[in-house]
This record gives sequence, structure tokens and C-alpha cells, in this order.
Amino acid sequence: MGRSKGEMRGGAVTTGSLLERESSLGIILMLPGALLLMVFMAYPFFLGIWLSLTDSTIGRMGDFIGLRNFKDLLTDTIFHQTAWNTFVYAMVTVPFKATLGLGLALILNNRMKFSNPVRAAVMMPWIVPTALSTLGWFMIFDPVFSPISWLLRHFGIISKNINFLGQPTLAISSVCLANIWRGTPFFGITILAGLQAVPNELHEAAAIDGAGMWNRFQHVTVPHIKGVVLIATLLSIIWTFADFQLIYVLTKGGPANTTHIFGTYAFNIGLWATEIGMGAAIALYMFPILMVFAVILLVYLRREE
Repeated sequence: MGRSKGEMRGGAVTTGSLLERESSLGIILMLPGALLLMVFMAYPFFLGIWLSLTDSTIGRMGDFIGLRNFKDLLTDTIFHQTAWNTFVYAMVTVPFKATLGLGLALILNNRMKFSNPVRAAVMMPWIVPTALSTLGWFMIFDPVFSPISWLLRHFGIISKNINFLGQPTLAISSVCLANIWRGTPFFGITILAGLQAVPNELHEAAAIDGAGMWNRFQHVTVPHIKGVVLIATLLSIIWTFADFQLIYVLTKGGPANTTHIFGTYAFNIGLWATEIGMGAAIALYMFPILMVFAVILLVYLRREE
């Protein structure tokens, strides 16, 4: 009996040392990734915070001026327009992407022939580099060669080509349309993954109880995919607020600053105008907004769990 206890103690010691070794190995394996994050994410982020608190220009590290850059932006009319553009750009496109993505996921969740190639094709707008796909939209909206204008003229609806990117209302509508086209597949594939995790037994049981298609969707599907949809929405809001390539390729913030968002305006001020401190301040203005979105959503998800 004593021997058995000794063996048990020895086994416990061996297991404990094994766990310690696995923990140490895990830390060692995480170090390269942590170092990459520190170098390529943490360092630029904290450098940007420091630059926003200085009057630095390109090629010259300026003096510390506190929150003066942020205060000056409050009286900048172009910045006011930029903030409004960013809000409209995100709040218009994200709901459309989520709704269209949900519909797309419901369609792809059905069994069909060639489902895998179809799903891969649906992902193309998301996979293709942004600058490349945006050049395609640039041709679609071109004032001379636009196929939309050609079709409308062919059927006698208009008499001359439409300058989609040269008129304020049409320009912001055009960039929103391109963003919706690009972002919908992300919602579609993400929600599709959530749909495929819903147990079929629940749908079958609800159908046996007499629940119709809408009731099954509302009471079985939605509770299971709600977390996935909310996380996808949070990521989409962050990416949309931080967008740059799509708008810069299409309009560069024009016409008359009506499509500037934080990223493009920060680029113009920080690099073209060489006021890197002010540019960093513009870019950081969206950080508290995104933090609020993230905290509210994560707290809600935790309460739901």
C-alpha cells in the first residue's frame, strides 16, 4: 500500500513537471509572435501617440505640445467634414454588408451542386487586393468609359455620361457601393461558418413542433449565430473606419473633401503637407470611437454568455 502511494506521488511529480515544461515550451513558442507584434504593431502605435503630442514634421522631430493638435482639429472645418464622412461611410456600408452577407450565407448554406467552387468565387472580392479591385471600380465610374453611363445612354435614359466621382453626393455613394461589394463576402463566409455549427437536430425538433421557416430562423438560428454576427460587425466597423486604399484610389478624398475619411485626410496632412504630428492626431481621433464600439459589444456578448 505504501509503495502504491509512493508511485502515485511519483506520478504526480512527473505529471506536474511535465505541465511545467509544456508551459515553458508554450511561452517559448509564443515569443517570436509576441516580438513581431511588438515591432510591427505596438511600436508604431505608441510612436504615433507620441508624434500626435508634438509639432513634428517630416525629417524633424518636433517639441512636445501636449493636446494642441487635437484642440486645433476641433476648429478645422475640413476635419469636421472628414469626421462626418467617416461616420456616414461606416454607418451606411456596415448594415448593408451585414444584411447582404446574411442573405448570402443562407443561400450558400443550402446543399447545391458545385457548392465549394461557388463559395470560393464568392470570396473573390475579399481576396483580390484592394487597390487592384478598386481600379476596376474606377473604370466603372469613369466619366468617359463608364459602362453604366453607356448602358443608360444606350436605352435613352440619359443624354450624357455621369461623372460619378466628380459630384459630391455621387462620389460618396460610389465609394460606399464599392465598399459594400468588397465587404459583403466577409460577412457571408463568416456567418456561413456559424450556420454550419447550428445542430440540425434543433431544426428538426422545431419542425416537428410545428414551427415554420421564419420561427425556426428566429428562435433556433439567430441565437446560435448572434455572437458570430456581432464579432464580424465589430471587425467590419474597425476596418471601415480605418479604410484608406479604396477611397484614395477612387477619389483621393475629393471632390472638395467630400469623401475624405480619417485615413486619407491623415495621409494628406501627415505626408503631403509634411505635418506628421498633426497627421498622427487625425488618425488617432478614431481610436476612442472604435474602443467604445469594442467595449460595448464585448460587454454585451459576455452578458449574453
